[in-house]
Amino acid sequence: MTAALKIPVRMTVAEFLAWNPPGPEMWQLVDGEPQAMAPANRTHGTIQGELGSLIRNHLDEHSIPCTLVVTPGVIPHVQSDTNIRVPDLAVTCSPYESEEAALTDPVLLVEILSPTNQAETWANVWAYTTIPGVKEILVLKTAAIGAELLRRNPDGSWPKRPMSVEEGELTLESIGFRVALEAVYRTTRLARR
Repeated sequence: MTAALKIPVRMTVAEFLAWNPPGPEMWQLVDGEPQAMAPANRTHGTIQGELGSLIRNHLDEHSIPCTLVVTPGVIPHVQSDTNIRVPDLAVTCSPYESEEAALTDPVLLVEILSPTNQAETWANVWAYTTIPGVKEILVLKTAAIGAELLRRNPDGSWPKRPMSVEEGELTLESIGFRVALEAVYRTTRLARR
């Protein structure tokens, strides 16, 4: 007879990183509480793969010394001892000198918004704004072609509301990237054929 694995009620980031969670789920730590993350649905995963490929190719083609990372852990600056969040994509421009348990200085973070987890996703987004090096946070929709973009102001503050991108060009100034928004969705069910 095997004992059932218990999920800790509260943890620190150090405890979370040392923890061996049960099952195949991906986990994040939100205010000290481990939270399982559901697997991405097909549209979510396809958008993640498509945008990841576009960004990676852009960085390579323009010899930009940055790295795309898929589902990294990032630690918000506020309550950093009890939070490690997991965005869908991140770009960091720091040298790759050692293995990190979590990215410490991303410049771009991307979340893909599923209709069932909007509150959790936006809670993550606002937590990301506390990371000093983050310049942009992109939130892509999965119910329709569209995105919302938060870009840090020159004075270091954040706008009160994200700018909406529903068509045309998506521009990510943090990495000098421009692409037709529809290209991000080209292999999804949302693509306009």
